Amino acid sequence: MGEANNPSDMIVLEFKEDIALTEMMRRRVSSLQRSGQKRQDGERLLLPHEAVYRLDFHNQDLNFNRWYFSLSGHGRVTITGISQLWTPDLTNLMTRQLLEPIGTFWRNTGDPEETPLKYLEADMQEFGERIAELAKVRKVMYFLFAFKDGAEAANLSCSVEFTPEK
Repeated sequence: MGEANNPSDMIVLEFKEDIALTEMMRRRVSSLQRSGQKRQDGERLLLPHEAVYRLDFHNQDLNFNRWYFSLSGHGRVTITGISQLWTPDLTNLMTRQLLEPIGTFWRNTGDPEETPLKYLEADMQEFGERIAELAKVRKVMYFLFAFKDGAEAANLSCSVEFTPEK
């Protein structure tokens, strides 16, 4: 998507699942179901096909270059950035903390495996730039990954490339 001057300057950050946070959010859903309670007003509960991922920024002055994503098989993956910085008490996720735009990439069921993934280039560009902006004030950023239409976390590789600001 973007061009960079010197490949040795690149910083590629891989999205990693935050298993503990995903599990904590799943427990919140099952606790509400067991007790028959309703979610808080504006609360965003984790759906069964979603997981929480994170990016850790060791360098916080970054310019977005491009996305790298691969998905074996077919399906659709959406990535939603979260403005919330979780604290040790793991406060509930509220819908107002979800960022726009979201990143989406997919391969349709009938497409051969070697068909490149489809994505909305303008949204992915803006999303990458938004991540670089937030990195200036964050050491960690969280994301909701949703796996649909046959996509599975085990078949996904997703990272984003930045160049450090000079």
